[in-house]
Amino acid sequence: MSKIKNFIYLHILLLVFSFCSVFSKLAGTADFLSLKFCLFYGLSILILGVYAIFWQQILKKFSLTTAFINKSITIIWGILWGKIFFNETITITMLIGAVIVAVGVSLVVISDE
Repeated sequence: MSKIKNFIYLHILLLVFSFCSVFSKLAGTADFLSLKFCLFYGLSILILGVYAIFWQQILKKFSLTTAFINKSITIIWGILWGKIFFNETITITMLIGAVIVAVGVSLVVISDE
């Protein structure tokens, strides 16, 4: 049960980390050093700081290989955030890539047990 709880914590952390790309993209749409730019860029840096602290804690629970393989799930979050926040088109190639990532992550998690 503890291992499942640790995987849930890991994936919550990766979900939070995935928002860094959203805020970075929003900062990129604003004029340099405008209030909007500074706000979104600051949020991006804040998320990276929080992520760095909790990532070190996660590495105490998992091998580096397992943690980094699971980090690839942020690709799927990126696709989802692109659609939700930026109305980007989701292509079949993106979906196939996401499935490959999900299967790969599942195989690594299963092989660790």
